[in-house]
Amino acid sequence: MSIEPINTVPIQQFIKQVQSADASNQREIRIDIATSKSLAFTLGIVMSRLQGDLEKFVKENAGSSTDDIIIQVGSDGGNW
Repeated sequence: MSIEPINTVPIQQFIKQVQSADASNQREIRIDIATSKSLAFTLGIVMSRLQGDLEKFVKENAGSSTDDIIIQVGSDGGNW
């Protein structure tokens, strides 16, 4: 199963618009409904993909035990 890339252009455009507004000390930005829908759909796809990746990660690592993890801590006596 191949995962198709996500078109993140609407997110990038929104971030640039916010950066530009911030740089020029604007108090608000306005976006039309088509841009809003595109941004909302893209964010939904990104969040769905992240959720799916998280579920896959948890499923793959559910059987692993944390008892096998070894942590070593050392001290040099605090000399600078």
